[in-house]
Amino acid sequence: MPRANRTISCLTGALIILALVGAFPAAAGPANKAAALREEAQQFEHGNGVPRDPAKAAVLYCEAARLGDMIAQYNLGWMYANGRGLPRDDATAAWFFTMAARQGDALAARMLRQVGEAGEQAPPCLYDTDGRDIIAQAAPEQRKIMDLVFRLAPQYGVYPRLAMAIIRAESNFNPQAVSAKNAQGLMQLIPETAERFKVQKPFDPEQNIRGGLSYLRWLLAYFEGNVTLVAAAYNAGERTVDRYGGIPPYPETRGYVQRIREIFQREEHPFDPAVTEPSPELPKIAARQRL
Repeated sequence: MPRANRTISCLTGALIILALVGAFPAAAGPANKAAALREEAQQFEHGNGVPRDPAKAAVLYCEAARLGDMIAQYNLGWMYANGRGLPRDDATAAWFFTMAARQGDALAARMLRQVGEAGEQAPPCLYDTDGRDIIAQAAPEQRKIMDLVFRLAPQYGVYPRLAMAIIRAESNFNPQAVSAKNAQGLMQLIPETAERFKVQKPFDPEQNIRGGLSYLRWLLAYFEGNVTLVAAAYNAGERTVDRYGGIPPYPETRGYVQRIREIFQREEHPFDPAVTEPSPELPKIAARQRL
């Protein structure tokens, strides 16, 4: 199927599904932003109403891909796989095809069989570059862990800066850390959370980070990108946040949330709504925050 027809088909299919289930979200800021970036990228890729500029298209596609747009992920993979206005790069193409395939894109999965495996290092445009200041201030022994976070976090749709804020608050970059509640490793996974996200070796830095990123991705979807609620839930558990309708009244959790916000410096984070249904308490929490 030609790419243009495929894109129209994907969009039409998505709209039909949304209409059938009545699922047009009340607040879909990240999704709307991603779609707008992707549409602008398509204009520059094909020269529709603007001078053709593949490099600018790639930048816009990548930002949309980082925000979770499956079509942008596929389109950018296709540009790299075919050398369309960019140097051909199968390893980079595989990164974007992998992102799309994980969201259920069958064509992306098929393209992965052609381009092979993704490179070890994530494409630079997927980095949350304002996290580099944390690396600049870090001790040398911490930088290896930070480089690992920068490589892994984009695979889970999590900004590296948020993941590093969690690691700093949880373990201060100590892979062998153990808490009084038996939370373990860099991201301090309790045994139940480690089992939930299939972490078999919690003291292995990469396994621990992957487990923590999986949990963060889930929390971001559950609390629709609200960083304060995500941080509170990472510390005290999502059920506790639901029960209290916001940050629990524990001094430890309140201090924890403040530390995360000081490091991350953002109130909202993009999220993938396909990961899980949102918290049923979100409308009540939002209403309480408006009072």
